[in-house]
Amino acid sequence: MVKKVLAKSYIILILLLLYAPILVLIIFSFTESTNIGTWSGFSFGLYKDIFKNEEIVEALKNTFVLAFAASIVSTILGTVGAIGVFYSKRFVKHTVGAVSQIPVINAEIVTALSLTVMFVALGIKFNFLTLLIGHIVLTIPFVLLSITPKLKQMDPNMYEAALDLGATPRKALWTVVVPAIMPGIITGFLLSITLSLDDYIVTAFTRNNSFSTLSTFVYGATAKRGALPATLRALTTVITLFVLVVLIVINVMSKKKDNKKGKNNEKNI
Repeated sequence: MVKKVLAKSYIILILLLLYAPILVLIIFSFTESTNIGTWSGFSFGLYKDIFKNEEIVEALKNTFVLAFAASIVSTILGTVGAIGVFYSKRFVKHTVGAVSQIPVINAEIVTALSLTVMFVALGIKFNFLTLLIGHIVLTIPFVLLSITPKLKQMDPNMYEAALDLGATPRKALWTVVVPAIMPGIITGFLLSITLSLDDYIVTAFTRNNSFSTLSTFVYGATAKRGALPATLRALTTVITLFVLVVLIVINVMSKKKDNKKGKNNEKNI
């Protein structure tokens, strides 16, 4: 009994430490006070100001366009790469697998500086393409890490059986392998979006100064004013609620899928 109470208390404490700052931002997003900790009355004024501020709207649009573009490309390349590495010979599999984990372990500043040096050496001007390449380099390893376990969990005989039944390698890939690893693909895509949305270091080193994202806008606004602008409290709340809704939808869909599989298995038995 005492162990259960201590375990629950520990979990609650960890959750409070993780989410208390977010809850504070959400609470004070409903007041127009410039300082967090000072309540000047309930109001939706900050939420109205989000769409009145052209800089925030532009940064928000740029951030989501960049995140979705980088995530789509990273997911495609990461999926193809993971499948190719998985079906390669042992030496190639281990070598490429180890190399692909370097960007994950390595400091992000090293990746950013490396990309900057490469672009300068090649004489490439910083623009949206250099920024997109930087985010793709940042997110591809996480797609590989998400898909590789699903490939290992997959029954290898399924692909061979599809070939024996007359399917071409391409058809067997799309009808057997891809559906089996789809949860890993979705996870990799969501990880890519998350990493791209809140990235600052790679963005700051590979962007053109005229292109602003949420991370660079927040840093610039905070540096100028010396404190977090009040409008950004509402913006962070909107982003948090958006991510929460997406997670709930994904969990509900996965549960429905699992229940459907369970019912089908019961019928087959």
